[in-house]
Amino acid sequence: MNDTNKNLTMEIQSDVFEMLVKHLQNKTEVQNIDLMNLADFCRNCLSKWYVSAAKEKGIEISYDEARKIIYGMPYNDWKSMYQKEATKEQLEKFNSKENK
Repeated sequence: MNDTNKNLTMEIQSDVFEMLVKHLQNKTEVQNIDLMNLADFCRNCLSKWYVSAAKEKGIEISYDEARKIIYGMPYNDWKSMYQKEATKEQLEKFNSKENK
């Protein structure tokens, strides 16, 4: 792959990532535990991946800073406004996945 194609691919991937983040910011009814149960990742995972990718590029960013980018606001604000108590069924499903 030449540099032009590589750069274009990276730009497209960046755009897709931005769309995914914006989509998750707008879908506040989707709880992190639901994402974990269905897809084995959540907003917090994206935040951790963001920190890791930044570190690989020599950029130090805190987990809280990454969460603010992913959530679109400080995590504690998002949590108090949108996070619901996990149901028994959600927790059972989550815990059963951990043992696999």
